[in-house]
Amino acid sequence: MRAFTHGFWGIIGGVAAMIVGAPMLLAQQQARGKGLTDVAGIRVGHYTMPQRPTGCTVILADGAGAVGGVSQRGAAPGTRETDLLNPLNAVEKVNAIVLTGGSAYGLDAATGVMKYLEEKGIGYKVATGVVPIVPAAVIFDLSFGTDPKIRPNADCGYRAASAATNGPIKEGNVGVGAGATVGKLGRAEDHRGPMKSGVGTASITLPSGLAVSAIVAVNAVGDVIDPTSGKVVAGVRNADNTLADARRLLRSGASVTAPRSGENTTIAVVATNAKLTKTQAGRLALMADDGLARAIQPSHTEGDGDTVFGLATGTWSGVVEMTTIGGLAADVLSEAIVRAVSQADSSHGLMSAKQLGTVPTRIK
Repeated sequence: MRAFTHGFWGIIGGVAAMIVGAPMLLAQQQARGKGLTDVAGIRVGHYTMPQRPTGCTVILADGAGAVGGVSQRGAAPGTRETDLLNPLNAVEKVNAIVLTGGSAYGLDAATGVMKYLEEKGIGYKVATGVVPIVPAAVIFDLSFGTDPKIRPNADCGYRAASAATNGPIKEGNVGVGAGATVGKLGRAEDHRGPMKSGVGTASITLPSGLAVSAIVAVNAVGDVIDPTSGKVVAGVRNADNTLADARRLLRSGASVTAPRSGENTTIAVVATNAKLTKTQAGRLALMADDGLARAIQPSHTEGDGDTVFGLATGTWSGVVEMTTIGGLAADVLSEAIVRAVSQADSSHGLMSAKQLGTVPTRIK
């Protein structure tokens, strides 16, 4: 087993060295942008609750909205209105998406976003006015901080929507990322513990004008891996504050903590300015989900509710090539995941990648 493990990681290191040029170029392009809001027609707002580290993040699609899709691969999701995104069902466009803390309780934040949009006359037109279309997904952060009864509500959603702008997006311990953590495979009896995570965002714009971007809240069971190097950025910590590396723990046969259903989850939104159908928006989310698997090990576990939304604003008139768009979506999502842990700060006794010194050089 040891020979296999060493040989495996030697191969991984060699492959990473061979491909590092392309991801680094992508990272450099992303570093010059604003993140999700580099896609025209998208605005983002956070609200962080002052009483406990939790909150919500709202993504608004201006005008008539954006064509929406979803990929839901985790086994323990907490979501709202995702059935509407099925191509077989009615309603082509969504007006907003909510990413929130507070577990299922936090879904109430979407009600506040609906109120905000209704006041502005934005939503699906019906005989009595409008019905805003606001899908949502949650992370479980009730055990982080003090009172678990403090969680996002409708007022939080309204405040986040009111604060939404098309400017640069704050990352780290803010909004839905305020109570996010990673690396929860370690057992307390082995003196292993998790690390602080948060919100991250990344984007890329091609010379043609095609833009693809992502925002993510990382609250995963697994470790966050930098795909450009294969190194762990944040995850299970040993007693001496070194990184245990969940991949090595699993391959060595070490005892690990079984993920508790519903108490983890990575939730994200990927967006493009391309004109996509509802089916293609679903494919966008599905292909982007591969970026989640690249950057989180293990991912899509029984204890994660991993959910990725896809949005297409249709402001770019170029030829749609889903292989390109979906491939870029996976790249920007994996980079956003690395940024989520890299921009987080230590909180409530949990160390961050900044404190540990594991933030990739390109992000510092």
